[in-house]
Amino acid sequence: MLLTSLIWGVAFVAQSAGMDYVGPWTFNASRFLIGGIVLLPFAIRKRDAFLQNRTVTIKGGISCGLALAAASLFQQFGILHTSVGKAGFITALYIIIVPILGIFLGKKLPLRCGIAALLAAYGFYLLCLTEGLVLQIGDGLVLVCAFLFSIQILTVDYYSTRASGVLLACIQFFTCAALCSVGMVIFERPAFQDILSGWLPILYAGALSCGVAYTLQIIAQKDVEPTLASLIMSLESVISALAGWVLLGQSLSGREILGCVIVFLAIILAQLPNKLWQKKEFEV
Repeated sequence: MLLTSLIWGVAFVAQSAGMDYVGPWTFNASRFLIGGIVLLPFAIRKRDAFLQNRTVTIKGGISCGLALAAASLFQQFGILHTSVGKAGFITALYIIIVPILGIFLGKKLPLRCGIAALLAAYGFYLLCLTEGLVLQIGDGLVLVCAFLFSIQILTVDYYSTRASGVLLACIQFFTCAALCSVGMVIFERPAFQDILSGWLPILYAGALSCGVAYTLQIIAQKDVEPTLASLIMSLESVISALAGWVLLGQSLSGREILGCVIVFLAIILAQLPNKLWQKKEFEV
């Protein structure tokens, strides 16, 4: 899980660096194609599970792919206009948004999540809004991305109990690649040489961030308690800020750093076990 969060955090740098060579549509089409190819050998080993549950697996993979493609595109366009550190913390807000969206699915909103949402909103204000209460376009795009990632997570949650996680991930990657390829041809039409020039960030985002990290997440969550898993993975927001500072020289102001700290505290608060909120746990 820690390795997964490290890969995802550094991936924000790769996504930013990739924009020096190709556009968002091309970058995502390339990375998801690579991610699907990386997972393909594992998916082939699950062919029996696919044949037994073909309809649900295909439907689930395509549904997850649609949500992931939309979320990734908003994130990629947003990174063009904001720092990787801010993008990492804003994206991580999905951890709080998911339980809020769960209300519309008939689920109760835990008290800790309600408090965390208010805390995160204040942190987001410090991190992204100027003194004139103006939201920068890049931050707004990444915020939409966080909502879309929340929808993707809920979609995966629904289908993960009905189909193989590896098969779902593989199909969703190829779905994303196909959708982004259409946009690439229509809006960007890059030269193949441009893709080759940006091979390093594209390969990292595709093979490691998509293929390896998603697979590690699936494998690790078999043995790690969900709350602890989410807490470890949320470290990607901290790693993205550190990676942006070390690798790209992107610094944050004091106000923005305070906003990052508050958002991260809200993320941790939202993931505390329910038993810690029970009265008996506070009695000595």
